[in-house]
Amino acid sequence: MRTAGMPGAVGVGIALLLGVLAVQWLPALPPATWGVLPGLVALLASRRWPLLGMPAIALLGAAWAIWRGALALELRLPRELEGRDFDVVGTVVELPLARSDATRFVLDAEHAMLDGKTVPLHGHVRLSWYDEAPAVPACSQWQLHVRLRRPRGLIDPGGADSERSALERRIAAVGYVRDDPDNRLLRTRLCVDGLRERIAADIAARVHDPHDAALLQTFSIGDTRGLDQDDWEVARANGVPHLIAISGFHVGVAALFGVALARLLYLLWPGLALRLPRLPAQAAGALLAAFAYGVLAGLSLPTVRTLLMIAVVAMARWSRRTVGGAQTLALALVAIVLADPLAVLAAGFWLSFVGVAFLMLCLTTRPRGWRGFLHELSAGQVVMTVALLPLTQWFFGEASLVGALSNLIAVPFVSFVIVPVALVALLLLLLVPPAATPVLHLAAALAHAQWWLLQRMATWPGAHWYLPEVQAWALLLATVGALWLFAPRGLPLRGLGLLLFLPLAWPAQRLPAPGGFQAWVLDVGQGLSVILRTRHHAMVYDAGARYPSGFDLGQAVVVPSLHALGIDTLDLLMVSHADNDHAGGTAAVVRAYPEALRYAGEPQRMPVPMPACQAGMEWTWDGVRFRVLSPVAGATARPNDRSCVLAVDGAGGRLLLTGDISSGAEPAVIEAVGPARPTVLVVPHHGSRYSSDPAFIAALQPTLALVSAGWHNRFGHPHPLVLQRYRAAGVPLLNTAVRGAIQIDAPADGPPVESASWRLREPRYWRE
Repeated sequence: MRTAGMPGAVGVGIALLLGVLAVQWLPALPPATWGVLPGLVALLASRRWPLLGMPAIALLGAAWAIWRGALALELRLPRELEGRDFDVVGTVVELPLARSDATRFVLDAEHAMLDGKTVPLHGHVRLSWYDEAPAVPACSQWQLHVRLRRPRGLIDPGGADSERSALERRIAAVGYVRDDPDNRLLRTRLCVDGLRERIAADIAARVHDPHDAALLQTFSIGDTRGLDQDDWEVARANGVPHLIAISGFHVGVAALFGVALARLLYLLWPGLALRLPRLPAQAAGALLAAFAYGVLAGLSLPTVRTLLMIAVVAMARWSRRTVGGAQTLALALVAIVLADPLAVLAAGFWLSFVGVAFLMLCLTTRPRGWRGFLHELSAGQVVMTVALLPLTQWFFGEASLVGALSNLIAVPFVSFVIVPVALVALLLLLLVPPAATPVLHLAAALAHAQWWLLQRMATWPGAHWYLPEVQAWALLLATVGALWLFAPRGLPLRGLGLLLFLPLAWPAQRLPAPGGFQAWVLDVGQGLSVILRTRHHAMVYDAGARYPSGFDLGQAVVVPSLHALGIDTLDLLMVSHADNDHAGGTAAVVRAYPEALRYAGEPQRMPVPMPACQAGMEWTWDGVRFRVLSPVAGATARPNDRSCVLAVDGAGGRLLLTGDISSGAEPAVIEAVGPARPTVLVVPHHGSRYSSDPAFIAALQPTLALVSAGWHNRFGHPHPLVLQRYRAAGVPLLNTAVRGAIQIDAPADGPPVESASWRLREPRYWRE
C-alpha cells in the first residue's frame, strides 16, 4: 500500500532518474548537502502537500549522485603523482586481452608503494604489458612495477568521452608495466571470470574457425575479445550490437530454460507438487537459470536490468501478487540507480531501459496466438529502430536504416536458435565436456551462417547513416516524436510525430560565407589532423597516428569528427609527410572517403598510393585560396622538411599549416608565404625546440598559434624554449592537449579567431 503523498513505483523511478541525471550536466560537483537537506524537508512536507513527493525524491537522488560521483573522483591518482613509477599489488578483474603487441588488463589495486612509502591508490588501474608479456590469467594477483597517469581522453567533435567511461568504470589510473625483475605472479584465485576464461578457451579449442569461435564466445558468455573492429562495423551497420554481446533477451531465454527444467522436474516427480506449488517453483527456476547465465555473461547492464525484472516477477509469483510491466521496469530502474547512480553515464543504461519502455508503451495490444507473436516481433523491431534512433545518434554518431530488417531476421534466429544451442553446449562443457563438441560445431555453423548474412546486409545503402552532432534539445524532441508516432490508436495525428525528428535529421549548419573558412585542429594526442571547410568544399590535412595495437586515430577521431561536423563529401586529403603521427590514420580516411583527391609530402613512404605535393600547387574554393609553399620539386631535405606546407588565404586572414618542418626549412616558407596578414599558425613540429625560430615568428607575426601535442608526451612538446619564444613575441598559444579540439572561424569580413575549444565548450565534472 502506498504512503499518502508518495508517488508509485513509476513516479519514484522517474523522479530519482531526473535527479541523478541533472547532476551529470554539472561542470563541478557541489556538496552533497546541497540536495540532502532540501530533499528531506520536501519529503516530510509531502505528507501534507503530496505534490512535493517527486521533487523530494529528485533532490535526494541528486544528492546521492553527487556523493557517489565525488567518491569516484577521489579514487583518481593524485595529479602530483602523474608520470611516476609505482610498485603495485593487485588482482586482475574482468577478462584480460592478449594481443601480439601487448596484453591489456584491469588491475584492482590493493596496495601501492612509491619510493618505499605507501601511497593512497585504490580502484581499478588499466594497464598494458608490452613486449614479451607473460600470460595474465583472470583473477590472478600480481606484484608489478608500473608507470601511471590519470585517465585522460581525447575530446573531439563526435568523439567518445573516455573520461566519462573511466568514471563510470571506477578507473583510477592508466599506465603500463615497466621492466623489473620483481614483477611476479603472487597467486591465482578462483572467481567467475576465471571460469569464463576457461570456457572461452574450451570453445576456441573445439571450434576450428577462430572467427566462429569468437562469435560463440560472445553469444554464450559475453566474451567479445575475439571480435575486431570490422566485426563491430558489421554489427553497427545492422543495428545488432545488442545481440553480439549478451542482451537482456538472451537472459530471458535462459529464464525460459529454467522454467522448462522446472516443468520437467514436476513431470518426473508429480508428487513434488504436494510439497511445493508448481508456479512458484517455475519462477524460482527461471530466476536461478537467469542469474547463473547472467553471472557467466559478465553481468552487463542490460543483463542486470533483465535479472532485476525477472526477480520482481518471481517474487510476485511467490507472494501470489500481480505486478505490471511498467512497475517491474520501474523497480529495476530504481534498484540500479540506487546501487550505482553513475550507471546513467553508460549508453547501455539508456538503450536498455528506453527500448523496453517503448515496447511496453507502444505494443499494448496484439492478436492472439502465433499471429500475435509475429506481430510483436515485427512491430517491435520497427519500434526499437525508430525509437532508439535519437539515442544511437547521441552516443555513437550513427544509425542503421536497415536495422529493422536485420533485427527482424537476427533477433529470432539468434535468440531462439543460436543462443539455446549455445546454452546446451555451455551446460555440456561444464558437466560432460566431450559431449559438448558436436553441439558447439552445430552452434558454430549457425553463427557462421547468420554472420554471413549480416556481412552482406552491412553493404546495403543506408546501413551506415551518419548525422551531424546531436544537440540535447533535438534528442528530446525526436524522443517525444517517437512516443507520439507509436502512441496507441486513438491519439489523433500520430504521423505528425515524424516532424519532431526533423531537427535531428536535418540540423541547421553554420557554413562559412564565400571568402571565409572554418578549421578544426583535432585532438589526436601526439600527432596532427586538421579539418578545413569552405562553403561548399572540405579537406583533411594529416590524419593522426595508427598504433601497433590497431588503435587508429583516423578511424577513431578523424572520420567521426567529419561525420559530426556534417561533412558528407571530402574533396581532398593532404598528408604532410609519412611519419606515423601524421600519416597513420590515412588508410581509414581513404576508406571512408574514397572519392577524395590525395597528396602527400613523402608519397613513397605512405600507407596508401598518393601523388606528391609540390610547391607551386594552387587552387581556389569559394573565394578561398589554397597554396602549397613547400617542398620544392627535386630538392633534397630531411624527412620532416619534406612536409607539405599549406597556406589557406581567406578574405579576412590566413591559416598556415606547417607539418613537421624544422628551422632549416622555415626561411623558404617565409619567402613563399607573401605579405603579412592576420595569421593563425599551426606551430611546426608540435613545438619542437628545433622549429619556430624567432625570425620565423617575427616574419609571420601570427595573431594566434596552435600546438597539436599529447598530454605529458615523452618528447616534452611544446618545448619550454618554444613557449618562451611565442610569449616574447606576444603571440597567444593554445594547445590541444589542454583544450581538446580547437575550432578556428575565419569570416570573410574579419580576421580568423578561435571560436571553440571542445574540452572547455561543454565542461563536465569528470573532465580533466
